[in-house]
Amino acid sequence: MIAVDLCRDSLDGLSVGDALGAQFFVPGTSYTELAAGRPPRGPWPWTDDTEMACSIVSELQARGDIDPDRLAAAFAQRYEPYRGYGGGAVVILHQIRDGADWRQAARAAFDGQGSMGNGAAMRVAPLGAYYAGDSRAAALRAMRSAEVTHAHAEAVLGAVAVSVAAAEAGHARRTDRRPEPEALLQAVLAHLVDSHVSAGIRRAITLLGTSVAEAAYELGNGARVLAQDTVPFTLWAAATFLHDYPAAVLACIEAGGDVDTTASIVGGIVAAFTGAGPGGIPLPWLTTREPLPSWITAS
Repeated sequence: MIAVDLCRDSLDGLSVGDALGAQFFVPGTSYTELAAGRPPRGPWPWTDDTEMACSIVSELQARGDIDPDRLAAAFAQRYEPYRGYGGGAVVILHQIRDGADWRQAARAAFDGQGSMGNGAAMRVAPLGAYYAGDSRAAALRAMRSAEVTHAHAEAVLGAVAVSVAAAEAGHARRTDRRPEPEALLQAVLAHLVDSHVSAGIRRAITLLGTSVAEAAYELGNGARVLAQDTVPFTLWAAATFLHDYPAAVLACIEAGGDVDTTASIVGGIVAAFTGAGPGGIPLPWLTTREPLPSWITAS
């Protein structure tokens, strides 16, 4: 498959996971019903995860690369606060929209520490899929895409981890060889420096074969909205269920926490391997998801 097709499949997987996961913040939505094959009624609106991922995909389709200045402008121009953006992201994007340099805006967040949130990781899987077979390029471009809004090293490394996982998943699809879960996680670790994110992924390796509940308890489920509280579990889920998109998304919903974000990350990685159809994104889920923006579907 060509890079753009893998990228678009990953975007579909991310956006469906995002939109379905977001339904579980609506009172009365039942995990038991979903697990029994009765998903929530549609349409399923997507959130900021999808909106920002669409801007990344648009840049890749138009230019085959990530230019941080252009990406920052796209994020700021297109963001719609009602999509569920966090308070820190709203401040940064408003500043960029008003003419601030994204470098200064991102670095000033959280008393000069920069954000270590999971926002850079939630949107990056399609970028990794685009660079399937070149995980180093996926890592470097993920850094560029992350730093636009997240200056803290943990957030940047979280994005790198997700991007490399998606690149490895896309390469596995091309070669028709599903990697062993530990091999996938080790491939990700090869592109990380020591950090809370990498420590969590090393811990995830020791938890392969355990239950979703135990993995989420040990690794976090995104409830703290931090990269290190989100990425290790999502990589555990993606590695465990790489061949089974519905099971991967169900694992995120079962785990609770920041469900739309965990399902976005996992959905984007897994769909780079499965695509849609049997074992991949269920077509009824894809059609129930709110349509993607016209500016991405027309490109």
